[in-house]
Amino acid sequence: MSERPAGAGGRAGRTVTVREAVRGAAALLAEAGVPSPEVDARLLAEHVLGRALYLLPAGATFDRADGGPDLQARFADLVERRRRREPLQHLTGAMAFRHLTLAAGPGAFVVRPETEVVAEAAIDALRRAGSAVPVAVDLCTGSGAIALAVATEVPGALVHAVELSPAAVAVARRNVAALAPSVHLVEGDAATALPELDGSVDVVVANPPYIPPGAVPREVEVREHDPDLALYGGGADGLDTPRAVVARAARLLRPGGVLVMEHAEVQAAAVRDLVTGAGFVDVVTGTDLTGRDRYVTARRAG
Repeated sequence: MSERPAGAGGRAGRTVTVREAVRGAAALLAEAGVPSPEVDARLLAEHVLGRALYLLPAGATFDRADGGPDLQARFADLVERRRRREPLQHLTGAMAFRHLTLAAGPGAFVVRPETEVVAEAAIDALRRAGSAVPVAVDLCTGSGAIALAVATEVPGALVHAVELSPAAVAVARRNVAALAPSVHLVEGDAATALPELDGSVDVVVANPPYIPPGAVPREVEVREHDPDLALYGGGADGLDTPRAVVARAARLLRPGGVLVMEHAEVQAAAVRDLVTGAGFVDVVTGTDLTGRDRYVTARRAG
């Protein structure tokens, strides 16, 4: 096997073990400012090897891992791409959300851990709906993460998922086919989709784009790789798309039905006013696991 320099997953002069390569990769990623360098280096190695690192003997090398002589070169290439802040999920093709492992790829928003509490609020509301066949609609579904969490955690629910971006729909279609084929995926505008369901839905949930135009994300992975359509909500306050979602939810929901919608921490008061102005009652701001204002829940009056 050819030797590789220290910065590419090996040390000059000898063949290194997988664990040594992972430690070297973690140092490179840390120097580049990657937030979780040790975890990312390990996950990239496990992706290349097709197995968990703890299953390998301590002295295992890439060329003896039953995957061919190019494994170390593949690992080094992925580490370099991650060093340049390409999202980990794009490199591995997978992302975790609640109990699911979803397909990920360019063109679809990389789902964040804080959205898991939004999904949980929707799941709890649907479980309390009391309908023989509870119905949920996920507007701006992206990769399908929330819709699939709802469908798999509320057995028997009828779940519809709406997404405007063809690229995101392609990713969502893969996830629906793999995880919950019963989910009804619709390529369309959240502001007008599913008119046939007006007045019959138990829960509408959404993680719409909501970033104002001047609030460019600090994270390189978000700023340079997440699609603008999934980030910027339109209007000076970033709330044009959330306004459309709230208006559509007001028509979709049955009396007593519940809206759950994610927003930015600084938008909590504005979103409460927006939802109240649309005729919803019991309007409450929910927090994520870090205590930040993250989403709104509200009930359609009646």
